[in-house]
Amino acid sequence: MPRPPLRHAFAGWLAALATLLLSACATIPPGTGYPKIPSTALAHPEETALGKVVAARSKSHGGLSGFRLFASGSDAFTLRVQLANRAERTLDIQYFIFKDDDTGQLLMSSILHAASRGVRVRMLIDDTEARGQDDRVALLAANPNVEVRLYNPFYYRGPIAFIRYAEFALTMSRLDYRMHNKLFVADNAMAIVGGRNVGDEYFDVGNAPQFGDYDVLATGPIVRDLSKSFDTYWNDRLSIPVRALVGNRPTADKFAALKQDLSEHKEEMHQSQEERSIRSGNPLASILDKDTGIVWAKAEVLADSPDKASVEGGDEIGALFRRRLLTAARDVKKELLIVSPYFVPGAKGEQLLLDLAKRGVTVRVLTNSLLSTDVPAVHAGYRGYRVPLLAGGVQIYEVKPLPGKPQPKNGLLKSPSSGEFSLHAKAWVFDRTRTFIGSANFDRRSLHLNTEIGLMIDSPEIAQQVVTRFNTIAIPANSFVLALEGDGTDRHLVWKSVKDGKPIVYETEPGDDRLREFLVDLYGLLPIEDQL
Repeated sequence: MPRPPLRHAFAGWLAALATLLLSACATIPPGTGYPKIPSTALAHPEETALGKVVAARSKSHGGLSGFRLFASGSDAFTLRVQLANRAERTLDIQYFIFKDDDTGQLLMSSILHAASRGVRVRMLIDDTEARGQDDRVALLAANPNVEVRLYNPFYYRGPIAFIRYAEFALTMSRLDYRMHNKLFVADNAMAIVGGRNVGDEYFDVGNAPQFGDYDVLATGPIVRDLSKSFDTYWNDRLSIPVRALVGNRPTADKFAALKQDLSEHKEEMHQSQEERSIRSGNPLASILDKDTGIVWAKAEVLADSPDKASVEGGDEIGALFRRRLLTAARDVKKELLIVSPYFVPGAKGEQLLLDLAKRGVTVRVLTNSLLSTDVPAVHAGYRGYRVPLLAGGVQIYEVKPLPGKPQPKNGLLKSPSSGEFSLHAKAWVFDRTRTFIGSANFDRRSLHLNTEIGLMIDSPEIAQQVVTRFNTIAIPANSFVLALEGDGTDRHLVWKSVKDGKPIVYETEPGDDRLREFLVDLYGLLPIEDQL
């Protein structure tokens, strides 16, 4: 293939440089002035088939909301597809990451089929991981029933990663601020909230490291509150229509080619486990027919304001999810369980946990080990908290990448076909009566930089489900149990585990990945904890 003329390449670089210089002076995202029409969630969900079932069930349970916990990635994926297939009026979709891989394309195919039936689709995606997907996203928006908006987008839309990184460095005060929310709402009647993005590794597909996670299916009155949060983000000034960023409106031919591409991909996946699971009718059919697994309880939505940075700075009044979450933690009387794959509590978070332990509260933390983490920089920020927390009575468990006992009663820790296991779930359990499940980690980034959303559910039954899974993963066969050994100044950190069925104690950090260890040491030298 002939190379493009040098002048064309030079012109491209000049355009990229101009974009970079322009963005360096920008404190607002591109496309802010583009006309967009405000919209809101479906006002009468009870007029849809899903809404009628939910309304009747909620009424029979005294107006409570219904919840079902999903630890299986395969079931969580199937549930999303089935909700898209059942939707009659609206789909509201909000994600930090929506990948263009096998599961992403299968889900997108179902979303486009819904749009072809007349379902209004609103998709709000954070722009951090969307590099190189502009054409694809613009094609989706070519359907008159689909509108796509990108949250706090970059100015540079090209494929050159270096320029995007440079733009981030020059405008870090704006671009460091990301939307980490995960929400999927069908007909304002049923919603999925939790820690999963859209991608193969979140849904037990492929050989890449599998993310162990939680999703909650929510039904009843609480869904309207979740939709209010979506509406607030959707209509915010930082949510930019993709057509404001991609100049050329896709042609009908290109949109037809996209549908054909998705259709062919779906045909290729027809015999896959995901497709067979979707056609089986579970889990949504069992929920609609028999209320299977639904727990009815009171709950509230914990969510940040879209412009969290302004609220943090005191420039405007708004919601900060952490205020409610940390208050609930301080009120614990007997036990606090925290599941956080990225655990960098900061000085205040550390003191909170130490104060609880000093009061006699059992504090247990489940997080990733050096071997299981997918972000070595976070491990560099986390490791300095281990000894002080252990010395203060906090219990810490680090997940292994290859669990020794992969079959707890409530589902596999990892699918047999997948690669290594990495924790990605975010959950807090308060005195085994209340549970928070959502998108937020217990780290500096979730607490202060990213926007987050989750559910605080008042249900001992839901709490026990999380506790049971916590206890299964925390055993020495599946996690390293951290402890301090020695006396006085000679106390040192050890990792207790099981190998070949026998107890073993590691005196140094388990693992033999020299590159990962080097990266952790390197990141540990940098003043980046507030970014973790």
